[in-house]
Order: sequence, then C-alpha cells, then structure tokens
Amino acid sequence: MNNGLTTEDRPVPTRAAPKPEPKSGRTATTRAKSKSRSKTVQARRPRASSKPTAAAAINREIGDEALAAKTGRTWSQWLAALDADGCRAMDHKAIAQHVHEKYSVGDWWSQMVTVGYERLAGLRARHQKSDGFAATASRTIAADLAALYRAWSHPHTRRRWLGDERITIRTAAPDKSMRLTWSDGRTHVDVNFSAKGPGKSQVAIQHRKLAAAGDVEKIKRLWNKRLDALRTMLEK
Repeated sequence: MNNGLTTEDRPVPTRAAPKPEPKSGRTATTRAKSKSRSKTVQARRPRASSKPTAAAAINREIGDEALAAKTGRTWSQWLAALDADGCRAMDHKAIAQHVHEKYSVGDWWSQMVTVGYERLAGLRARHQKSDGFAATASRTIAADLAALYRAWSHPHTRRRWLGDERITIRTAAPDKSMRLTWSDGRTHVDVNFSAKGPGKSQVAIQHRKLAAAGDVEKIKRLWNKRLDALRTMLEK
C-alpha cells in the first residue's frame, strides 16, 4: 500500500551509539575480575589475632622498661638468657635461685623474672603459681589499720561481712598479715594489711592453690563482693 512517501522520504533506522570506554581504559569485565581477585587476596591474608599473647599480658603487668631498670634485662633478653642456661628443664625454685645467684637479682625480682619466664616459655599459664592457680584482690578503706585487722581477726565481726565461710587462721601477725585455710579445706588465702595514711588502710589478698584457670574469675568475683561488704561496714 502506497502511503504517499517516496523511498527518500522514509526515515532510515539508526543504531545506538556505542558506550564510551571508561577513561581508565578498564572494561566492566576487567573491573569485576580485579574486584574478585582483591577479595580472594583479602580472604587469604591472615587476620591479626585478638587474643592477647603471654608477652603482651606480662608487659601490661611489668613492662620492659621497669624490668630492665630493676634487673638489667628486658623480657625478650631474659627469655634468651634463661633458655641458653637450660632453664626450661628446671623447676620454679631452681630457676629463681639461678636468676638470683648468676645474675645478682634480688629475691622478689628473681621471683617475678621466673614467673614471667615460665609464662613466655609456655611452662606456666596466666594466674598459675607453682602450687596451682591464684586469684588476687585488694581494697583501700577509710578506716585505721587496727580496725581493719580486727574485722578479720574477730570471728563475730568477720561474719558480718564474710558470711558463713568457715576459715582457719594458721598464722597471724597483728596489723600486718594472716595466713588462712579456706572453707574448702584445700585452698589457702594470704592476707596482708598496710597503712595508707591517716585514717586509711589497705587489705590485699591472694587466694592460692586453685585447681584450674577457670576458678580464678569465680574466686575474684567472690572476694570483690566480700571486700565491698567489708568496706561498707567499716566506713559507716
């Protein structure tokens, strides 16, 4: 059917113009492959561990600077020196004696070096002592030293804040220290008292011979609760 248009009058179909290539010269396919490779590399790359290492834990407690000032060596230097001395085959007492005698380190710092070395060498876990695991806690209380000591030494007063725990006092030095056997009959509690100025004193405890690392936090919670009760009683 003739619609009145000549061949020259009919519109000529046109093709869509091709999309320009990205300025970078990379096609969409190239970009996708590159992105995929990037994700693969990231997946293979090891992630930094959020778990604290023994070295990090020790440095939070006694840093390299403090240790070197008192003993002449940093933790890495002690690890190398004691490994060279064959200390991995020694028990705790022998290592401490070795540090004291060979390196002329005082008794307390010999113990600290020995404990830190054992942990760095994988011979001891955190909170682990030679006789088991230990939990510590302390409180500074607005009460004089004598009153604080009496709160521990007098059974009736002690029951007011410690509850019905049945403890046995093995040794005691008035206003200074106590050595207790805990109510389980197996674990021990070392208690030390010190003056902190007019009308202030501190009690610090170490609950020893715990059977497992999991017991540490449980015992710490117990003592934190009981020491808070002690402070409330004495500061009324």
